[in-house]
Amino acid sequence: MIREFSLLSALSCALLSAQNPVRIQLQNFATGFSSPVDIAHCGDDRLFVVERAGVIKIVGPDGTVSPTPFLNITTLVNDNGGEQGLLGLAFDPEYATNGEFYVYYTNGTGNGASVVARYRLTEDPNVADPASEEVIYTVPQPASNHNGGDLDFGPDGYLYVGFGDGGSGDDPWNNAQTLTNSALGDMIRIDVHGAEPYEIPPTNPWANVGNDTLPEIWASGLRNPWRWGFDALTGDLWIGDVGQNAWEEVDFWPAGDNSGPNFGWRCREGLVETPTANTEDCPPASAFVEPVSVNAHSAGWCSVIGGRVYRGTEFPHLYGHYLYTDYCPTPYFSLVPDGDGGFTRTQVLSSNGGAGTSCIAENSALELFVSNVNNGTVKRIVDACPMDAPVVTQADGMLTSTPADTYAWYVNDELIPDANTQSIIPAEDGAYHVVGGFENNCSLESAPVDVIGTGITMHGDRSFTLLPVPARDMVVLSSIPPAADVLHINDLSGRVVATYQVRGVSSYSFSVAGLANANYIARLATASGITIDQRMMQVQH
Repeated sequence: MIREFSLLSALSCALLSAQNPVRIQLQNFATGFSSPVDIAHCGDDRLFVVERAGVIKIVGPDGTVSPTPFLNITTLVNDNGGEQGLLGLAFDPEYATNGEFYVYYTNGTGNGASVVARYRLTEDPNVADPASEEVIYTVPQPASNHNGGDLDFGPDGYLYVGFGDGGSGDDPWNNAQTLTNSALGDMIRIDVHGAEPYEIPPTNPWANVGNDTLPEIWASGLRNPWRWGFDALTGDLWIGDVGQNAWEEVDFWPAGDNSGPNFGWRCREGLVETPTANTEDCPPASAFVEPVSVNAHSAGWCSVIGGRVYRGTEFPHLYGHYLYTDYCPTPYFSLVPDGDGGFTRTQVLSSNGGAGTSCIAENSALELFVSNVNNGTVKRIVDACPMDAPVVTQADGMLTSTPADTYAWYVNDELIPDANTQSIIPAEDGAYHVVGGFENNCSLESAPVDVIGTGITMHGDRSFTLLPVPARDMVVLSSIPPAADVLHINDLSGRVVATYQVRGVSSYSFSVAGLANANYIARLATASGITIDQRMMQVQH
C-alpha cells in the first residue's frame, strides 16, 4: 500500500513549486578520518564522526578535529567484515542533562552480534566513559553482511533501530517477513527512558497482540536499512534500503502512523517482485509499502545512502528537499512532494565525488554534511546557486530585471531573439519572464509578469521581505506589492493564526511574540482573498 505524505509536506511543496530547480555542491569541511560511517550532533555546534573500527571523534564548527577521541571501544568492536563495526550513534534527547548516548556496533568473532548500547559522558564534555556501557539490545547475526546500523530518536522520544535481514542472498531465513524469531529485517522502537533496559511503547503495532510476535518491532520488510532519518520539521521517516541485484530504493512513512509498515523485502525489490527469491508464500503487492523512489543498478547504482530533508536556514532554495545518493559513483537526487500523493525526483549534482559515500547527516542548525569511507572526509552540502532569482519590475512601459550577469527574456515561454539586456520594451501582450545568468554557471528564472495592453500585473512577485530571519519579536514586512490588502499568517496545517491589514502601505511592522517557535506561511492577498505572494516565516524566540 502507498501512504500519502502528510499535509505539512504538501504545504511545503506548494511553496517549493514556485522556486527554481536547486543545485548543490560538496564543500570541504574536515579530513583525516579512518572509514567514517556516521555523523551525529548532541545539540551544540560540534559534530561527532563515527569511525568503523570503534572510535568517535569530535569536529568543531570550523572543521578542526579534536586529537582526543570522544569514545574508543575498538576492543569491543568486530570490524573484520566490510559491513561490520561501530556503525551508528544517537544522542539522547535529554543529553544536555543526563549525558547519555547510544551506539550500534558488531561484537564477538565471525558473524558476531549486533549490539545497541548506552554510554555516559565523563565530567569532561569532550570525553565519554568507555566503562559506562549498558547493553540495551542484542541480535545474533547469521552472516557478516546486511548489518543495518543506523539508530535515532524519533519525534516521539522513542529510540528507533534498523536491522538488516541477516545477510546472504534473497533472505534465506525469511527474517524480513517473519516477526517472531528476531528483529532482523525490521526496525524496532523502544522506550529507553522507562524501566531498565527498556520498555515497549504502548503504541507499537504489536505491543498488545498477545502472541509470539516481537513487541519491539515497529516496521518490517527491510533488506539493509543502512542510513535513514526523520524530517526535523514534520517527523516523517525516510529510509534508504540497500537493494540486491537490480534496484536501490528510498522508502517514506508519515509521522504518527504506528500501524506497522511492511516495506516488502524479500518478496519485492524496488517496485517489482524479487526474481531470484521464493515468493510463493508472499501476499499481493498491495500488502506492502511501495518505495517513493527507485534507482537501477543498470544505471550504476549499488548501495543507496539515505539522506535528510534540508531544514536549515543558510540555503533557502534547498528547504524541504530530501537529498540522497549512493555508495557507488552516481549523482545526488532530490525528492519533494508533487502535490498528488507522490514525489518529484530531480538530479541536483551530477557526481557524488566517487565511491565511498557512507552517510548524509545534519548538525544542530540542520545544515547537511556527508562522509566518505574511502577518502576519510566530511564535506558540507551547500547550495551551488544561493543567489536570489531575478525579479522583474515595470516602469515607463519597460520591463527591467534585477541585476544578473546575463539575461534571456521569454514571452509565453518562448525565447525572444536578441532580448539579452537588463531592460526590454514588451512588443506584445503575454506572460514575460527572464532567465538570469550568474556565477558558477547558475541560471535562475524570474516569476512571470503579465503584459495586457499598457497594463502590467505582477504574479508570483517574490520581492517582499520579512526581517529579521528568524523572527523573534517584532517583524518588519517591506516592499509590499501595491495590490496587497491583507497579510495572513498561517501555520503549516493551513490554520490562520493572525491577520493584518496592509492596504496602501509599502512596509508594516507586527509582533510575533505570541507565536510558538515554528515555521509559518506569511501570505499577502487581495481583499477578495486572491493570493499575491507567500513565503516561509521562521519564528525562534
